[in-house]
Amino acid sequence: MGRILGLLLVAVLFVAGAGAIFWFGARDGWFGNERDAGVIQGKRVPAEVIEARTRQVQAAAPAGGTDQILFGDLHVHTTYSADAFQFSLPIMGGKGVHPVADACDFARYCSALDFWSITDHAETVTPLRWKRTKEAIRTCQKVAGDGPNPDLISFLGYEWTQVGRLPSEHFGHKNVVFKDLDDDKVSPRAIAAGGLASATLRSSLGISPAVPLLDFKNRQNYFDFNKFMRLTQGVPECVAGTPSNELPASCYEAAETPGDLVRKLYDELKLKPLIIPHGSSWGFYTPPGTTWDKALLRQERPDAFRLVEMFSGHGNSEEYRGWKDVVLSADGQSATCPPPQGSYTPSCWRAGEIILARCLKAGVQMADCEKRAAQARDDYANMGVAGHLAVGGESPEEWLDSGQCTDCFMPSFNHRASNSVQAALATSSFEEAGGQPTRFQWGFIGSSDNHRARPGTGYKPVDRRRNTEAGGPISEAWRNRLLPATSTAEPVSRRIPREELTTLAGFQLTEFERQSSFFMAGGLAAVHVRERSRDAVWDALERREVYATSGPRILLWFNAVDEQGNKVAMGSRLETDKPVAFEVKAVGAFKQKPGCPDFTKAGLDEGRIKDICSGECYNPSDERRLITRIEVVKIRPQAVKGEDLGQLIEDRYLVHTCKPNPDGCTFSFMDPDFAKGKRDTIYYVKAIQEAEPAINAQPIQCERDGNGKCIKATLCYGDYRSGEDGCTSPTEHRAWSSPIYLDYRVKAAGPVVPAPAGAPNGG
Repeated sequence: MGRILGLLLVAVLFVAGAGAIFWFGARDGWFGNERDAGVIQGKRVPAEVIEARTRQVQAAAPAGGTDQILFGDLHVHTTYSADAFQFSLPIMGGKGVHPVADACDFARYCSALDFWSITDHAETVTPLRWKRTKEAIRTCQKVAGDGPNPDLISFLGYEWTQVGRLPSEHFGHKNVVFKDLDDDKVSPRAIAAGGLASATLRSSLGISPAVPLLDFKNRQNYFDFNKFMRLTQGVPECVAGTPSNELPASCYEAAETPGDLVRKLYDELKLKPLIIPHGSSWGFYTPPGTTWDKALLRQERPDAFRLVEMFSGHGNSEEYRGWKDVVLSADGQSATCPPPQGSYTPSCWRAGEIILARCLKAGVQMADCEKRAAQARDDYANMGVAGHLAVGGESPEEWLDSGQCTDCFMPSFNHRASNSVQAALATSSFEEAGGQPTRFQWGFIGSSDNHRARPGTGYKPVDRRRNTEAGGPISEAWRNRLLPATSTAEPVSRRIPREELTTLAGFQLTEFERQSSFFMAGGLAAVHVRERSRDAVWDALERREVYATSGPRILLWFNAVDEQGNKVAMGSRLETDKPVAFEVKAVGAFKQKPGCPDFTKAGLDEGRIKDICSGECYNPSDERRLITRIEVVKIRPQAVKGEDLGQLIEDRYLVHTCKPNPDGCTFSFMDPDFAKGKRDTIYYVKAIQEAEPAINAQPIQCERDGNGKCIKATLCYGDYRSGEDGCTSPTEHRAWSSPIYLDYRVKAAGPVVPAPAGAPNGG
């Protein structure tokens, strides 16, 4: 008996030991492998295909126009980004890792771009991954050859992913893109954002060891993800205070603010990359009440930001509205909840409605229920982006269309209108008494922000779960495991302390499920160039002769004519005291044919096309969509502190209705009020194309009562609940020109108003 008990004890100890080894090994990445950057398979696109693209643009150009227009995507992630890797996992409906090589082949053959850039999150780009990324991008460029007219121009970059807990701490995400590919012309390491973004990643435990047990056949994917996280966390932090050029390439470097990032890149490393803000109005991580004011302070180096991403697969950040999501106290440390304003219902207000309904259903007196509703609004308003957690056990549908811009074009989720692009252009900083105001001078671009190594996904509304960011648990069982209920549906709210909120992972919150309805195919950056080359594309980006589209390859020309009769391109700055003439031409994008063109089938094998292109490519017909109208936006930046932005932004200053014409729409205009107003003014145009289906173009489908109030919401989930639904609705795709900035020239009796530092006249 004693021997049997001994053997049983040994067996128990063995099983316990093996279980412990498995548990800790799975958690700490012992069984995982570091993924490489993949293998590029596509060859150079035939020269005749590239020449045909050039001819098509030049045939549509205004009389005398010789520029080419090239299309690209400067915002692309692979599974070297933690969030991209996480959503590639089988339990999240992922189809496996998406390395840099996939992005290269996709840009060349699936979306048929002219240029692109890799921008994985710097927070997880370790020294080894940075090295492999550089090698992969150089290989991608090598395929294009050393001669003129490369088929694809590949840029190197990373994303600085900053998040602040309070509006006063939040600057948002920036893409850093380098012109050249040589080691001495790019930063020696990817510079991460400090604060919450870095702290969250460097403390994350990754995937629970229970997951590979429950999905044993796919266990290696989860082992590899945890290995990825441990290797990320294993990079030692750089010595604080040491200049970037004196640091070893092997440490983890972070910049706390945009000014710190610019200082490290421009001043210490002597580099001049493009630093491109994006997602300014995305409410998933932008705190309610955030504005642009602090980003215009001189120490934050606003002159270094020459471009802004207007539109991406996360939606449109353009439009300003006068409503508020919260009302901040003077010190910015607390907030109150404003009532609904027109068609906009603040989410904090909806929190009160949910609690009120629960309270009355529980049989509590109205007076007490109204007090609870008021408390719920206050709790939500003071919990920032996690405000929905004030209402326990809520479902995404219960929030209806609260927090959303219901009259914006394809808006971002929980659109922060006060931090939109229009708000930024109307805002001035007056930090120096008697000094000139500091303002942004931006060119506009669109991008995809795709996390599945798919640059330029906006060419067709297909394969929603890979051409957009939609994703989620593959079944109800996995949803319950991955998104456990934070509390039950009680008829009272709860306020979670800010210190506790910083430890909550966003991907575990139901707000992420609601955001799935706002993921769409991405936009594009378009550049006007004199020739097809790296130098030409870069020069166009730097001088801001660029424009954004919501996905289709709409052709757009916009310029002013100065007093000498010279044409001044979009993105430029012009000093004058007289009205100027503006000229616009827009031509619709080609309608798409199903499948892929012959050059794709010749350059990639069928399996590769099915895998990375989903069997659908950019495949233009000979027929263009019609431009239906051109809208002119006029913005007068603040001339004195405190001017109401709503009075300075005219979103539809002029609307020109276009006659149906496949050759496009031409329009000229002047603003006679410019000279009368005697103040600086900004103009840009939107070319609107006839409606066609697009993914999540109407993100929340509402059933409304007789007063137009949403009473029932239907969402498009990224997980199993929406099945294979493509979630398409008709929308009017568009292109946004970069602005032309008119500085009012003060006559000899007064001083000439100079352009802000770093923004030379003429772009």
